[in-house]
Parts: sequence; structure tokens; C-alpha cells
Amino acid sequence: MPVPPPGHPAADLAHDWPLRDFLELGPLPGAVPCARYHARQIMWEWQLTRLGDNVELLVAELVTNAVAVSRTLDWPFPVRLWLLTDLAGVLIQVWDAAAQPPARIQVAEDAETGRGLLLVEAISSRWDWYELPAPGGKVVCALVTE
Repeated sequence: MPVPPPGHPAADLAHDWPLRDFLELGPLPGAVPCARYHARQIMWEWQLTRLGDNVELLVAELVTNAVAVSRTLDWPFPVRLWLLTDLAGVLIQVWDAAAQPPARIQVAEDAETGRGLLLVEAISSRWDWYELPAPGGKVVCALVTE
């Protein structure tokens, strides 16, 4: 599991979570629905269905962004998803091989895409991102609580 560098604002999100799950996905069109379904099943197994809708939506948004950026790279790196819980909240972490930070873009009112980070900000209790020195890339994390 990726750990933020010491002193990074996301470092306190990486405390000891008793339940953890990991999924690696290829940067393919089917990755997002697979990740979303996987998150739904994990929320059911962890008896956290009350958080399931928000977790599913955030997983879909974060994996969509990671797949999109991975598809622009010279080599098709996978996307990695971690789900962690302390049974009160769920921490979602998504890794991709690109180091550039997530960025909101200006979108027209009638645009069908481009609002992912706005949703992440609105739905999560907290979110952040950080670069990894090895293997490189970045991790975007979002915390879902009641």
C-alpha cells in the first residue's frame, strides 16, 4: 500500500486500517465498471453498505481519471486501487504512473465530462494526492465517512 511522504498533509490518512483490499486494473474501458462493482462487493463484505453509494461513485471518478491518464503514457501502466476501512470510514487510494497532479478543468454547463474532482471534493470528507518516489507516479486518496 502506498504511504505518503513524511510531513505531507495526506500522511495522517495513512494510519493503521484494520481491513484492506487491493485491485490492479489494466488501463482499459472495462476497468471503471470492474472497479465500481468490486467496491460495491467489498462494502457489502465489510458491512458498510451505508457508505457504498459514495464509495462506488468516488472509485468510479478516481479510476476514470487514472485510466485516462494511463492511456496517454508511452507504456500502458496499470491502475491500482486500494480500499481501506476502520469500520467508521473508507479510504480510497488510486495509483497511476503519471506524476502530474490532478487538476480541475473548466467545463461548459452542458458538458458530460470534466466534473470528477468537483464530485470528489463534494462527496468525500477529505481528499488529497501525493507523488511516489518509487515506483513513481501519484496516488489520489479520498476519505468517505458518514
